[in-house]
Amino acid sequence: MVLDTGSELSWLHCKKAPNISSIFNPLLSSSYSPIPCSSPLCTTRTRTLLVPASCDPNKLCHATVSYADASSIEGNLASETLYLGNSSRPGTIFACMDSGFSSNSEEDSKTTGLMGLNRGSLSFITQMGFPQFSYCISGSDSSGVLLFGQESLTWLQPLNYTPLVQISDPLPYFDRVAYTVQLEGIKVSGKILPLPKSVLVPDHTGAGQTMVDSGTQFTFLLGPAYTALKNEFIQQTKGILNLLEDTNFVFQGAMDLCYRVPSSRPSLPQLPAVTLMFQGADMVVSGERLMYRVPGMMRGGDWVYCFTFGNSDLLGIEAFLIGHHHQQNLWMEFDLAKSRVGLAEVRCDLASQRLGLVD
Repeated sequence: MVLDTGSELSWLHCKKAPNISSIFNPLLSSSYSPIPCSSPLCTTRTRTLLVPASCDPNKLCHATVSYADASSIEGNLASETLYLGNSSRPGTIFACMDSGFSSNSEEDSKTTGLMGLNRGSLSFITQMGFPQFSYCISGSDSSGVLLFGQESLTWLQPLNYTPLVQISDPLPYFDRVAYTVQLEGIKVSGKILPLPKSVLVPDHTGAGQTMVDSGTQFTFLLGPAYTALKNEFIQQTKGILNLLEDTNFVFQGAMDLCYRVPSSRPSLPQLPAVTLMFQGADMVVSGERLMYRVPGMMRGGDWVYCFTFGNSDLLGIEAFLIGHHHQQNLWMEFDLAKSRVGLAEVRCDLASQRLGLVD
């Protein structure tokens, strides 16, 4: 399943399709129970979903979920008994999906569903009642870790914590169940970008929050912050990297800073690190995490690489999103009891070994 700290509803594919390799078949489960639209679960508990639940022709609760990458999926809300560790959790709510549109069907075909991990009432973490969860996303290998509950790990360096930003009044553009943190500044190498504070904080409508979103691949910044970062990065990589200089090419619709790198080159040159400065904690993006090679795209004998920060304005999103690419090899702790997010650098493959998850 895709682990998504940016959304609430967990779901499984329940209908066979050519591009889906594994599905959940509710007909084979005696504890599966679809939720009728008359249920309070359907009418009230779904209020924090982006698209309110509706009623299908069979009078069942119909859920539609859409994501930042323009993909969407729909199906029925249902309850099921879930087994986690050695305990059973009857009445766990999820969605059984039967149709949808994907912007990355090749990647989606590898998964059976999605685990919603935000702070909404229907999210997996809220339903299970865990006070915290942590994860480590590995780089190229698949040695990631997901840990539910509290655990003191002696081999982990101390975490730096940043408080969650909470707003009590509902605002039209503010997602109150997201993991919102306060971005206080951005550094390129040692140089802090001259950004006014007003650019980095939510405005009176709630637009401009900074969300830690494991369900989004890259990191997206609102226009003024993105432009300042892009210009400074271009400045500091002059003579190190060659710009693609193709105004028509924008990777994934929002990443317009791309470079040509000779395919004969074994690795990328030394690049200036980008530091996202949060209240109480910094996230340093360096080396290969700054660049992403566009699959299958070449110009002459050069690979095309794009800068892994994009422009939220081009996505039509009124927020800063910190995606999973920049969370690689960081221990990320989401502490719901103390309303904070902690992070520390760690090698995920070693973390997996220490936890006894791999030989």
